[in-house]
Amino acid sequence: MILNKHIKGAIILSVIASGTLYATNGDTLIGVGAKTRAMGGAGIALSQGAESTLVNPALITKVKNTEISFGGTIFAPNIKTTFQGVESKSSSDLSMIPAVAIASKVMPNLYAGIGMYGTAGMGVDFRGNPAHMDMETTLQLMQFAAPIAYKSGGLSVGISPIIQYGSLDINYKNYMVPNQPQVGYGQTQDFGFGVSLGAVYDFDNGFSIGAVYKSKITMKYPKVLTTAANPLGVMVGDTLTQPAEYGVGIGYVNGPHSIALDVKKIAWSKAKGYKEFNWSDQTVIALGYQYSAKNWALRFGYNYAKSPIKASQNPMINTFNLLGFPATAKSHFTAGGSYKFSKNFSADLALVYAPESKSSLNSQTPYAISNKHSEFGTTIQFNYRF
Repeated sequence: MILNKHIKGAIILSVIASGTLYATNGDTLIGVGAKTRAMGGAGIALSQGAESTLVNPALITKVKNTEISFGGTIFAPNIKTTFQGVESKSSSDLSMIPAVAIASKVMPNLYAGIGMYGTAGMGVDFRGNPAHMDMETTLQLMQFAAPIAYKSGGLSVGISPIIQYGSLDINYKNYMVPNQPQVGYGQTQDFGFGVSLGAVYDFDNGFSIGAVYKSKITMKYPKVLTTAANPLGVMVGDTLTQPAEYGVGIGYVNGPHSIALDVKKIAWSKAKGYKEFNWSDQTVIALGYQYSAKNWALRFGYNYAKSPIKASQNPMINTFNLLGFPATAKSHFTAGGSYKFSKNFSADLALVYAPESKSSLNSQTPYAISNKHSEFGTTIQFNYRF
């Protein structure tokens, strides 16, 4: 099928500006540590040891001495898109997402840590499908954090500089000209910088409250975006901005029972590369429960956020969003557990499932497009304390 010029422009925009197909809340994972993910992503006010380095920098004050956590997530999204009467499934349906965290008490009231974790990974592969221009793209984002936290009585505050690494590659066939030439500049990398601020207050009766803010991070991929867009007459910039996030949380611990509730906002509407395509801010609600025994623990959770994609009067924007940004997952059900092999060594497991959600836009126009999106992730993590 040969697509007209306007539809092709929307397709290319959908590729070059998208954040990730492996997203949960937009292009943001619901959690980056096994314990946090098993509790629906809730963890702003409830400490989970070293992995809290990746959630709220103030929570590293809960580490007694030194703790190391390392592991990763196997993420399997299932994306099916119907466009111009053709349904295609992205062949890029598996990714590995690493996570490493270290937290240590360096002085009586001073704590420090290091975190490294994958936050996003795009893999759209429509090769062999002319209706989707044989597109093959990859976008990977990884963040490095170095939190410092101070504790005074029940109050803990923390700050964490963030370095973000990004890698982007875009390839497709241009069916607008003879011989279907391959278009693509090649893989380009960039580094961006941001900061995370956090605070937690422990009331010493089982209750705690917390707050966190993560700044936006601007990323630029010179020539990759413009090389992909210009042959189709689509003029775009080379900037993709990860949006700012801020949230509050409540934690409660009573014997073996722990409950965490977070409410977080993701500011897509103010992030370049998203606001131009009518993305709205997301409110994320995360709820988790944990039962802890002597040598083991069980966790369950739920995470909910409406899709940031909202209908536009411009059918090209709608095509862009559902074809390249199928960030339509809403509910996530989570479970997991831990086992202590010794006083110092333990392992964690988390399972995250997002049932299939269906979305459609431009249903009354020639640009009709629909999407089916489900996800499953498995996280394994090991912890060592000394």
